[in-house]
Amino acid sequence: MADLFSDTGLEDAQPSAAANAPLADRLRPQNLGEVVGQEHLTGPDGAIGRMVAAGKLSSMILWGPPGTGKTSIARLLADAVGLRFVPISAVFSGVADLKKIFAEAKTAARAGQRTLLFVDEIHRFNRAQQDGFLPYVEDGTVTLVGATTENPSFELNAALLSRCQVLILRRLNEEALDTLIQRAEAETGRAIPLTKDARDALVASADGDGRFLLNQVETLYDVDLDQPLDPAGMAALLHRRVPVYDKDREGHYNLISALHKTIRGSDPQAALYYLARMLVAGEEPLYVLRRLTRAAMEDIGLADPQALVQCLAAKDAYDFLGSPEGELAIVQACLYLATAPKSNAAYMAQKSAYRSARDTGSLMPPSHILNAPTRLMKDIGYGKGYAYDHDADQGFSGQDYWPEEMDAQTFYEPSERGFEARIAERIAYWNELREKRMKDDE
Repeated sequence: MADLFSDTGLEDAQPSAAANAPLADRLRPQNLGEVVGQEHLTGPDGAIGRMVAAGKLSSMILWGPPGTGKTSIARLLADAVGLRFVPISAVFSGVADLKKIFAEAKTAARAGQRTLLFVDEIHRFNRAQQDGFLPYVEDGTVTLVGATTENPSFELNAALLSRCQVLILRRLNEEALDTLIQRAEAETGRAIPLTKDARDALVASADGDGRFLLNQVETLYDVDLDQPLDPAGMAALLHRRVPVYDKDREGHYNLISALHKTIRGSDPQAALYYLARMLVAGEEPLYVLRRLTRAAMEDIGLADPQALVQCLAAKDAYDFLGSPEGELAIVQACLYLATAPKSNAAYMAQKSAYRSARDTGSLMPPSHILNAPTRLMKDIGYGKGYAYDHDADQGFSGQDYWPEEMDAQTFYEPSERGFEARIAERIAYWNELREKRMKDDE
């Protein structure tokens, strides 16, 4: 069986872990019930729990951050339903490897043994290689379980996605991570040599990655310490900066949430306070910059398009200067966001458009806006009747661009704040002009 949180270790299973094996290997789960943090999938009412109870697996993509148990779940799934387990990594495998695996799976199937093919980092296979899975998944030669840290919607073929269920693994929460520490302590018969505050800081620094946490715990066990370490001592030993926990133990996620919400609430003083709390505590500046950039898009958007530019410029400045000089650029970006006009219109438009895209499936765009690079496409009407807007009066043709089976929709409704007020005027102008031209064409 695999390392508890290994997403790359694909060695053959051993009957039992050696006494000197890595801690994570010795703590590997023996069944799905021992997998921590993914109960929404592995529990009785979860997708995986139901499949195991029924004794039949469908092909699936396990999507989640590193160290959340993707490989372990795949191995345990094979054990749970009695499938032959074949692991490969897309990083090291090619077409020849896949052909051999599929041939062996067919032979095994004729002998009554089905195969679970686990593909780690499946997003690293190119589109053509992904297409190669389709016939073998469809005819049941293999049950495919792919693992990826990347968004499957962007990295995997639509054809492959349509044949697989996408299951989302969560970052391990504090309770799950603390459970791993308790298991480590039970396995070794020793408490980890940390104070309570340092233990909390260690859990926070893992950022949901169980494999990282267990590796850090093992490092702590390997050092001979006279007394438990406090947060500063632990940070010095592990060479990793960790958030400082005050007496209320407000940690990493509470502070980043507070920072985001004070920016949204246009309170630059409170935003600067929470930013300082995180940076002084030793939070990774690039993590803070990522959240600031998200706030620029989610809570400001086109009310002030410069908000996103400020964040990206702050990231470049920090990359160029480093700490502590570059942290002033982060402060500047934070203050810009907190004092900018606010709008979540783009964010709401995204959610609305995505919902409509899911509901309408694969409707074709109208033929008049499709390119016709071949004679056949011209003959069947692609591009026929397209009006080139730059040749129209006022540079606006007013054509209908929606699929024929679908009415026009309104996803983006700009606010009356900041630059979006001008955008709203433009949209109103175009809508009025479009209606007039449609009436003229009737």
